[in-house]
Amino acid sequence: MEHFFAIVLFAVSTSVTPGPNNLMIMTSAMNYGVKRSLPHFLGICMGFPIMVLGVGLGFEGLFKLFPILHEVIKLLGIIYLLYLAWRIANTPTSKLDVESGKPFSFLQAAVFQWLNPKALMMATGAIATYSSLSTGLFYQVCIIALVFFGSAFPCVGVWLLAGAKLKTWLKNERQQRLFNFLMAGLLVLSIVPVLGEFI
Repeated sequence: MEHFFAIVLFAVSTSVTPGPNNLMIMTSAMNYGVKRSLPHFLGICMGFPIMVLGVGLGFEGLFKLFPILHEVIKLLGIIYLLYLAWRIANTPTSKLDVESGKPFSFLQAAVFQWLNPKALMMATGAIATYSSLSTGLFYQVCIIALVFFGSAFPCVGVWLLAGAKLKTWLKNERQQRLFNFLMAGLLVLSIVPVLGEFI
């Protein structure tokens, strides 16, 4: 509990800054609207704290025993993010206002957390920094996961609403296509630091 406010600051600052989750939810809201993007939004907000629990209560031990597993997941995440960037860049703008295309489902967004390099680093960093072996790890991991759960809704929600607002500003296909290319580019840039670890 002595680190509670530090955990809150860490959770808010890492959850609200640009990253794969936030860029993707903003793009989804712009392309498909808030209502159709809600499953994606809820998948992020609930999937990430569940991943924090998984990392804190077992996967961190697995990663220590088998470091290659962490590298494999990270590499798969990079490949998947590049694929998503390509998908975002090629979203058909002429169909943005009709019930076409498929935003992420709740399950897809929740499972994506395990392939998101930023999310994995946030989870392992939070557990390593704000837990102590001198007291019960289970209790500490649960507190950290709850803090991320509480901060996810407003922090990711800002990006969801920003995407919806952008839809009203970007009126023509050219503007929408430029936005999609920009978001795809930013998504690629967000994985450059992780990519650097493999070079």
